[in-house]
Amino acid sequence: MANLFNEIFYRPLFNALFFLYEYIPGQDLGIAIIVLTIFIRFILFPLFYKGAKDQAIMQRLAPKIKEVQESHKDDREKQAKAMMDLYREHKVNPLSQFLIIIIQLPILIALYRVFWKGIAEIPSGILYSFIPQITDLNHYFFGVIDLSKRNLAIVILAALAQYFQGKLSLIKNNKNDKNLTPMEKMAKQMVFLGPILTIAFLSYLPSAVGLYWLATSVFSVIQQMFINKQLNISSEKLIEVDKKLHKKHYGKI
Repeated sequence: MANLFNEIFYRPLFNALFFLYEYIPGQDLGIAIIVLTIFIRFILFPLFYKGAKDQAIMQRLAPKIKEVQESHKDDREKQAKAMMDLYREHKVNPLSQFLIIIIQLPILIALYRVFWKGIAEIPSGILYSFIPQITDLNHYFFGVIDLSKRNLAIVILAALAQYFQGKLSLIKNNKNDKNLTPMEKMAKQMVFLGPILTIAFLSYLPSAVGLYWLATSVFSVIQQMFINKQLNISSEKLIEVDKKLHKKHYGKI
């Protein structure tokens, strides 16, 4: 199983990184990591986009979900049917986040292995025959940051990027904390918990991992801005769907 993982995920990603390092002008490992990260995010964009969009819609539906649960609290069957209708009409899968994590997990593990251990010492025989054999790897990003060592600036920038992405994913409302649904409270807490975990995690890893995290977080910020724009464009349609569902389950608007 380990050999299968290495051949399908780890070795191709490792070679992709060193191919970029060799042929990008300047042979800058940091730029190679950023380009590889962007390339991977574009490949996985449909998955990331679906997950982030579903998460944003689920936040918007939180009051409706609470309303359905309270209205049908004595009838589990009607509650389940109303919930499924709500998800179906809004074209959202409440389990999509978990499915996406499962699908992308092997790729993320392979990337961390590449950025964490791969740059310290190139394993013997891992490079393909058409990849130039690199004997003297330059670990520096713009000649300043040693990517084989920890770097506080990279860690802080990665945490800030994740914070802004979390803020963008929140639905704006005028509720106080007492009136928030459990889902809304969790989303609000993750805005701060995510960056804290990022700092705690990346502080002990080579800054190559932090640079990858920073690049993917910046990509996520841009993606979230695009998703928010799409949701704003479709807000009138969502309101019509809500009216339709309300009439179906409660008999009036």
